[in-house]
Amino acid sequence: MKGSLVIELEKLQRELKEANETIEAIRRGEVDALVIKGEHGNEVYTLESADHTYRVFLEKMSEGAVTLDERGGIQYSNSSFASMVSRRPALVVAELFQNFVAEKDRSYFTHLLEQGWKEDVKGEVLLIRDDGYIPVQLSITALRLEKDFTLSILINDLTTQKEAQAQLKVKNDQLAVSNLALELSNYDLQQFASVASHDLQEPLRKVLIFANTLKDQFASELSDTPKTYIDKILSSALRMKVLIIDILNYSGLSENNNNFESTDLKVLVGELLEDLEMTVKEKKAIIVVDDLPTIPVIRGQMRQVFQNLISNALKFTHNGTSPRIDISNTDELDGFSGAEDFPGKFYHIHVKDNGIGFDEKYSKSIFNLFEKLHSKDDYEGTGIGLAICKKIIEKHHGHITVKSKPGTGSEFIISLPMEQV
Repeated sequence: MKGSLVIELEKLQRELKEANETIEAIRRGEVDALVIKGEHGNEVYTLESADHTYRVFLEKMSEGAVTLDERGGIQYSNSSFASMVSRRPALVVAELFQNFVAEKDRSYFTHLLEQGWKEDVKGEVLLIRDDGYIPVQLSITALRLEKDFTLSILINDLTTQKEAQAQLKVKNDQLAVSNLALELSNYDLQQFASVASHDLQEPLRKVLIFANTLKDQFASELSDTPKTYIDKILSSALRMKVLIIDILNYSGLSENNNNFESTDLKVLVGELLEDLEMTVKEKKAIIVVDDLPTIPVIRGQMRQVFQNLISNALKFTHNGTSPRIDISNTDELDGFSGAEDFPGKFYHIHVKDNGIGFDEKYSKSIFNLFEKLHSKDDYEGTGIGLAICKKIIEKHHGHITVKSKPGTGSEFIISLPMEQV
């Protein structure tokens, strides 16, 4: 008895193996027909050409692919889908597709199937596999293969995409935190500006008043040494006043002021030179202003740029030489060297002087806050003026550079967009 059971079991195992091998051969397109022994002898079942070509094509796809019957049973599955659900291909066929769908998504999947018989639909679900779940997108289409209608589903693994989205979310969250920190920093800067404009300037004003009082009322009673000390106090206090004003101007650029208006830059420079008329005459300066473009700018800020550049050109001069400043516009309208991140058309405005110049190795650092190439004893200044120029030009979505040589002067090139977007 026991021997016959073993023999029967071995027979069933052989038949199962043959069936699996047959299924794999059909899947690979190596079988065109099956011969099955029936009640009336051997019967031949052909695998029609359209279905054969379709199966060969699907088997070569990296995406999962299945065809379903009307009840949602899997008639055909390629190897990719079987791999997705951690099954052998032979163990996928005849299963209901919904059995591979996560419980929480089955109601939605049923809705997709109902729609799929009427029109092409897509949807995302989780599939069950041995090590958990796999996110996929289902593309469902009703398909006719020869005489029968089936539901064709292409299954696209979204694991990599979902991981990328998760990483992007983390990056966006980090960016949001950084933006919040920046906003807080800007708020702190504004608070500092408020302190500088009130709490610092008031005691500084008193220092200047009392120092001047000492100098004016007690000058005859003071020896040379106290007078020198008072002069140093006044000089330092005045420098501090200028520094506070410059810091206020710089911090004010962080405000969201984008009131661009079409402005004739030649007219703007002309108005500025009228205000500087006394200094220009005192220095016996020659200032030549060529035609400049009319472009959208924040008028007050752009005036400040030209004021800082012209004031520097009048300040950093050779003894005994009249300053000359040429302000012109080139015909180039494309971008500028080293500025691939600045698309669009630009005007290039040149402010050139015949002053003392500087070594070009400082051409970038000169735009940093508090960067000074000369001592306060030689030339007054806080080292903020060019930093303000740079920040204003960047706020205008432009670029500022400088070319210079010691003893021959400097040329600042301001690149401003023709239009603001």
